[in-house]
Amino acid sequence: MLRPWRHIERRKSRQIMVGDLPIGGDAPIAVQSMTNTPTHDAAATIAQVKALEEAGADIVRVSCPDEPSTKALKDIVSAAQVPIVADIHFHYRRAIEAAEAGAACLRINPGNIGDDKRVGEVVAAAKANGCSIRIGVNAGSLERDLLEQYGEPCPDAMVDSALYHVDLLERHGFDQYKISVKASDVFMSVAAYQKLSEAVDCPLHIGITEAGGLVSGTVKSAIGLGNLLWAGIGDTIRVSLSSDPIDEVKVGFEMLKSLGLRHRGVTIISCPSCARQGFDVIKTVETLEQRLAHIAEPITLSIIGCVVNGPGEARETDVGFTGGGSEAGMVYLAGQPDHKKPHDEMVDHLVELVETKAAEMAAQKTIKGN
Repeated sequence: MLRPWRHIERRKSRQIMVGDLPIGGDAPIAVQSMTNTPTHDAAATIAQVKALEEAGADIVRVSCPDEPSTKALKDIVSAAQVPIVADIHFHYRRAIEAAEAGAACLRINPGNIGDDKRVGEVVAAAKANGCSIRIGVNAGSLERDLLEQYGEPCPDAMVDSALYHVDLLERHGFDQYKISVKASDVFMSVAAYQKLSEAVDCPLHIGITEAGGLVSGTVKSAIGLGNLLWAGIGDTIRVSLSSDPIDEVKVGFEMLKSLGLRHRGVTIISCPSCARQGFDVIKTVETLEQRLAHIAEPITLSIIGCVVNGPGEARETDVGFTGGGSEAGMVYLAGQPDHKKPHDEMVDHLVELVETKAAEMAAQKTIKGN
């Protein structure tokens, strides 16, 4: 069914490659996170990269603050199934070492990477090793001359910084770049991205930096990034949370799923529960979220405690359960009432139904792919 009110027209950006992953153009918006293990501990970092891959991360960034970190990077890159971005600050030599170690992209902060000569050496290393570059402008580390000009961090200063470094990269003959202009202030970030989106055609990596803990950071990021995504701005996304990096991936996908921009995993539609509920909705949803976290296929599941909205919500989902009387509820398949199930058996039954549908969908994709 055509629903024009659900359509988001994405900003037209040129496409670059981060490893073998296309970014920008008509490519899906990539979800990114960052490891928080010491990078020089290759085993610990690889384990976290693997966990992020399983959660669905398209790109993983690792910090390279010192030479032991860039030395470990080669093993990390070799073990990873997704592109690895090397996060570089202050010392341009780390960027060169990271490129030589196989990083798919170098994230450099223009306010602290060094002068034109050093940037030129980083560009040369990126070209020689097939790296892209992210120009990572941050309100907390703007160049001194821009702070003197504007008096404080602001959207105009951030965009000016980005455009200066775009010019610098292009003067060195480099066009495989994307840009971010992040701030912890939602208004500043959104305004900077809006202005930048009109000034350049390259992909944009969007995020609200230092957003906070799991709850506060998710809310803050959803407000800022939701505004940008709804306007069609953003080619990669990172939700910066003071939490487990896997939470960043989960929240990022939920944002994209809510706007119809990515479809991965089980989307649960559930009621907040009230005195009408026929079973413990909150506990049931928590359990289902845990037990269905491994599902990658896009499946919708409705869990509604009573018959007020239950049948209507179930009509719009692949699998549904609506609470009723007599300790049993109705199971819906493809929007239609199919059979009843006791409340104490519902969780295992719904998990089985979703897993079966996921297996069928994966098999269909395999057949189409062949």
